[in-house]
Amino acid sequence: MSERPNRRGFAARPGDAESWIKAPEIPARRADDASAFTARLTIDVTPALRGRIKVAAFRRGITVADMLRDLLAREFPDDSGEPS
Repeated sequence: MSERPNRRGFAARPGDAESWIKAPEIPARRADDASAFTARLTIDVTPALRGRIKVAAFRRGITVADMLRDLLAREFPDDSGEPS
């Protein structure tokens, strides 16, 4: 029988501890984002609109999700009277 190839998965840990420890940290979310994203929203858009959204996010250097969260937050502000 042949041996199973030793492939690293996409979520595998680095081989040595030093490279794992010295890996760059993932930037923390903004303070006002804390636990605000607990619900998923699904919408249907045309492929052309999806493409325009993705290009706009890329040009701004942000993710589509972050760009749309900001857009929705501006369009629907928290009117509870409490500071955000």
